Amino acid sequence: MNDVAPSRYKFVGTRPIRPDGVPKVTGRAMYAADMAMPGALYGKIVRSPHAHARIKSINTEKAKALPGVRAVITGADFPDHKFEYIGPERVAVNFWHVSRNVMAKEKALYEGHAVAAIAAISKEVAEEAEALIEIEYEVLPHAIDVDEAMKEDAPLLFEDMITRGIEPPPTKPSNISKKLEFAIGDVEKGFAEADVVVEKDFKTAAVHQGYIEPHACSVRMDADGQGEIWSSSQGHFVVRALTAKLLDIPVGNLRAIPAEIGGGFGGKTVVYVEPVAAMLSKKTGRPVKITMSRDEVFKATGPTSGASMTVKMGVKKDGTITAAQGVFKFQAGAFPGSPVMNGCLCAFAPYEIENQHTVGYDVVCNRPKSAAYRAPGSPISAFAVESVLDICAKKIGMDPVELRLKNAAKPGTPMIYGPKLAHGGYIETLEAVKNHPEYKKPLGPNQGRGVASGYWFNGGGESSATIQVNADGTITVATGSVDVGGSRASMALMAAETFGVPYENVRAIVADTSSVGYTHVTGGSRVTFATGTAVVDAAKKAIDELRARAAMIWDVDVDAVVWEEGAAKPASSNVGDFKPMPLKELAGKAAVTGGPITTAASVNAGGQAPGFATQFCDVEVDPETGKVTILRFVAAQDVGTAIHPSYVEGQIQGGVVQGIGWAPSEEYIYNQRGQLDNAGFLDYRCPVASDLPMIEALMVEVPNPTHPYGAKGVGEVNICPPMAAIANAIDNAIGRRLTELPMSPPKIRAALDHAAD
Repeated sequence: MNDVAPSRYKFVGTRPIRPDGVPKVTGRAMYAADMAMPGALYGKIVRSPHAHARIKSINTEKAKALPGVRAVITGADFPDHKFEYIGPERVAVNFWHVSRNVMAKEKALYEGHAVAAIAAISKEVAEEAEALIEIEYEVLPHAIDVDEAMKEDAPLLFEDMITRGIEPPPTKPSNISKKLEFAIGDVEKGFAEADVVVEKDFKTAAVHQGYIEPHACSVRMDADGQGEIWSSSQGHFVVRALTAKLLDIPVGNLRAIPAEIGGGFGGKTVVYVEPVAAMLSKKTGRPVKITMSRDEVFKATGPTSGASMTVKMGVKKDGTITAAQGVFKFQAGAFPGSPVMNGCLCAFAPYEIENQHTVGYDVVCNRPKSAAYRAPGSPISAFAVESVLDICAKKIGMDPVELRLKNAAKPGTPMIYGPKLAHGGYIETLEAVKNHPEYKKPLGPNQGRGVASGYWFNGGGESSATIQVNADGTITVATGSVDVGGSRASMALMAAETFGVPYENVRAIVADTSSVGYTHVTGGSRVTFATGTAVVDAAKKAIDELRARAAMIWDVDVDAVVWEEGAAKPASSNVGDFKPMPLKELAGKAAVTGGPITTAASVNAGGQAPGFATQFCDVEVDPETGKVTILRFVAAQDVGTAIHPSYVEGQIQGGVVQGIGWAPSEEYIYNQRGQLDNAGFLDYRCPVASDLPMIEALMVEVPNPTHPYGAKGVGEVNICPPMAAIANAIDNAIGRRLTELPMSPPKIRAALDHAAD
């Protein structure tokens, strides 16, 4: 690991201890499953054992009659919603789909699909009641694989689904929810100009985010219609909004309180249990607590999509990429909404290519609805694109980093989705890798080195913050951003820098939905940028108020007072002979100079800078077993300004670790009945410490000029390159190109055996 360049800031760029560290390491932090409301009932969700089945009838009378059962609900208890897409195309929501994912109505569309729920006095009573619910299913044929689901004779999840995005619209229904297409230039012309054209097919398996903490919530709905939600999520404002919408109650009647979160990675930006617990609480008049089991998490919450892809690229002998084309077919799961658009837009984004064309298909199949997973969509398309680039480099005899440098996107590069790239940073990551002392180090037998890059948009959007100057001169910063990656420390650092007071004097908290303005989810690498902007804006307002208080005390015009190094000072000697008045002194006089000093700011932040990453790894392949050992991993990333370098390093390392799992071992494995065979960490193979090398994080700082301290999102682009980097390294080690994830030992052995034929 490396340190960033010496900071021009006093606090930003330092590495203080995280404010939530002590309660977490001592086990005192309150997670959602730790909540114990007086009189709470145990909530249990009844789930379909079938991958695809029509629900002919549900008889709950015996279960309701069981002593200790307080309520049993089904899809019929939830309001129905109009079938319509709401919002911009990229993030459009259809609540007809959302409501049926929370609780099935006409059909169960995947194993684990919720079909009923019970509120009882204990777990044992709820489990006994579950056995008494009589459900008559008509089992239907199912489609699991994306290519199978796209066939004309595939079993239909929705008999009336007509593919959107095709003109004129098809006359026959299919499992293809939507077709997307993006283009710049003329790809046929570009391919004609190429000296080498490479075209390859790729497949990736669905993988889960693998967070340690299962989904959990406690909900209390009172007789007056008011309610409280305590849950594990990446955005309690969104939990409140979705729960209110699904239950058809005013959003202002709900208060959502954020618990600590034990991991999310995008998978906790949606709701599964909160609306169910709320409905059970409405029925019973008692609080209801629901905690998923690990089996339920795997079977009923969103993994990211598996995909089937074809990528074609043309390159001249001098390394100029003349054309790039990609077809990306993504599993959406049981309801539309895979991240295929992101895959299409990010696929070739690191490169300045005159002629580009991407086509995407959003395909429903009998799996749990896909959810976001760290740069959703981009790692999948990057696996295919960066693999093809590696093949191109070999064919023209060019170093893979040099090929990328020759075609690297830079400010002003046209992007396939319309605008020109506004911020750089990619070239710097390539140079960091190229100049790393290990990049040219010789390798031994059965060893290989692979390089890959990645791109992510990074997010902005709606965030709010409040600042309270306490009487003793300490500062409380409240935001609506759930702290997933250390944002409390980052917010405190930016506030400390703005006020000019020690970090230890600032306390950052995550407030509930009634205590701070609307704040969108912690996701999209948006929090340090967007919420940080709100914090700095609120701090500047507080400083203006402190200047006004000092002006009042000195009986001068407020414009004659400046704020420097944590104190109000006369702007010049002409103002008067006044000693600087520190924040602590001004805070102590607040009661006699106008009252409490509290400010707030809300932003809809734009101007976010995209994230770029380049990584290389060395692997060793055992030719007898096919086992891949990763010897070294170096990850360079443009981080803007590293607000808290240790957290930035942690984000980079975390993304790489998840990529290391995605590449050789992680996958959803279904049997012939469409049931998940590896719904647990014993069989779903996440990497453990012994699987990992030391991961060196190279932090490249190209500050974002639209943020007060130059911040760029850092949480996602790091997961985009690892799968391709490992695939490229394996190819260099064994001379065989693997095009399907996971690249497990049996697949490597098969490739080696095929080579020997």
